[in-house]
Amino acid sequence: MDFGMPILLEKAILTENVKLCKQLGLRFIELNMNFPEYQIDRLEHTDEFYRVADESGIYYTIHLDENFNIADFNKLVAGAYLETMKRTIETAKELMPLMDKYGTESEAFIINMHMNHGIYITLPKEKVQMYERYFNAYMDSFVEFRTLCEKWIGDANIVVSIENTDGFRTYEKRVIEYLLKSSKFGLTWDIGHSKAMGETDVPFIMEHANKLRHFHIHDGIAKSEKQKGRSHLALGDGEINIGERLSAAKDRNARCVLETKTIAALRKSVEYLRKFA
Repeated sequence: MDFGMPILLEKAILTENVKLCKQLGLRFIELNMNFPEYQIDRLEHTDEFYRVADESGIYYTIHLDENFNIADFNKLVAGAYLETMKRTIETAKELMPLMDKYGTESEAFIINMHMNHGIYITLPKEKVQMYERYFNAYMDSFVEFRTLCEKWIGDANIVVSIENTDGFRTYEKRVIEYLLKSSKFGLTWDIGHSKAMGETDVPFIMEHANKLRHFHIHDGIAKSEKQKGRSHLALGDGEINIGERLSAAKDRNARCVLETKTIAALRKSVEYLRKFA
């Protein structure tokens, strides 16, 4: 399996992240489009991104902006996100040779994606999720999205991988199942988010285990009556059976991002992995 790291706030500059990645013996960096430095107009300067990675013998995956929302009822907003995806796919195609040179053979270039829950309306006795109430319009947006992604990706070995966060909503599961019927879509298992939410997404993930392509690996603590769930901990600092989750990733030949948020936690996690070598 290939292990990688996310862009870290402590080292937002690309060259500093690449240097750390190489120093820790990791294979790739997940470029995070939540950062100003990694917006699509920046990523499109692929010559520089390619050169920096190629000099160090690493490659990239891409994490879309967490606000990414192609189902927004405002079609101008949704259109901007569709354009972002189109351009991200084109950028991925330019960066793919790095993966072919330095990554595991046959694995796809991953574009990681969150599901945007949309807004809810608070009524006297309930909260109504607007995407659930207007599900047909919500579904129509994803029918278009899948069709466009298939067109834009074409024959390229690129997969849009959908990550669990704070629990998939019922209406989201219906859409995800539709997307997963396409070879251009897969699942990301974020094991820290999963633990923090009491593993509520695990049955759905296991039902579609054949579509697992990507893992976000960090430790976590389950929520309880006394505390909120916690994630993005260094490996060994939480309650997750890391060996079991790594075994699941190995079974799928999936990439694993050590998704801690600090350099110290990343270093500790890399050291923790040695026991599984």
